[in-house]
Amino acid sequence: MEAFCAYLQRQRRASRHTVRAYGADVRALVTFCTARLGRAPVPRELDVPMLRGWLASLFGDNQASSISRKLSSVRAFLEFLRKERLIADNPAKLLRSPRKTQLQPRFLPVEDASRLCDAPAADATRAAPVAWRDRTLLELLYGSGVRVSELVALDLGDVERDREGALVRVRHGKGDKARLVPVSVAALCALDGYLLRRSELRPKRGARGQDERALLLNVRGGRLTVRSVARILAHYLPQASRHDASPHALRHSFATHLLDEGADLRAIQEMLGHASARTTQRYTHVSLAHLMDVYDKAHPRAHDEDE
Repeated sequence: MEAFCAYLQRQRRASRHTVRAYGADVRALVTFCTARLGRAPVPRELDVPMLRGWLASLFGDNQASSISRKLSSVRAFLEFLRKERLIADNPAKLLRSPRKTQLQPRFLPVEDASRLCDAPAADATRAAPVAWRDRTLLELLYGSGVRVSELVALDLGDVERDREGALVRVRHGKGDKARLVPVSVAALCALDGYLLRRSELRPKRGARGQDERALLLNVRGGRLTVRSVARILAHYLPQASRHDASPHALRHSFATHLLDEGADLRAIQEMLGHASARTTQRYTHVSLAHLMDVYDKAHPRAHDEDE
């Protein structure tokens, strides 16, 4: 297990979150096998019948997407054992992942997304530097489509400006890849206002938890966390929308609204940082559903005349 985790970090350049998740999944398999055998298994005992029994034990308590992820972890581990010549073949390759239910991405209507981004400016309960920070993070989530984990990882040096506008350099945990994402005019205005007041979120120089590089700070001068962003969004949502939404829903809103306005799917894929176009294509279903809804409501021949 230690060699496998080291291999993930060094050879595959996996993030620490991926290494932790893969390790937990494989240890759960070993625990299952130990319970069945009455002792810890040896590599050759991780065969197809054993793996099928393990997969069967996961149904009921796990969603299909979770089971697929666990199977991917085990496939990677057994492939590592094969490369190390501890087993002749990878039996996990003979197993199919459960079919996932295709859920439509949840997104906010354009009007609600706009009201949400404007909400911090009208919130009298927030101090000025906090309101500017909140507006900046909402504008970046909706205006650039970044993942919330990418948002909180942004440093001051990740904002690049030129005569044409501004870009943010976004790093993603999957292999620590980086991409450049455009910043909207509204996000840039919010960012400039926030940077003028950012020093007010750093009460004591050298205090514990402070982060000199972080773009988005909490009131103690530390880097904002994913949970903090979720709480900030939950604070403003009732003021702006009747719809429930997560930070990821703003990313979905970004992609859906771009597609509705005729943006190229390949460009959206680049901005979202999707490795596969198939991941981005699910937004076409949302857009088509929206198109059909508009057609049904607007076209005089959309319905049966008897209706």
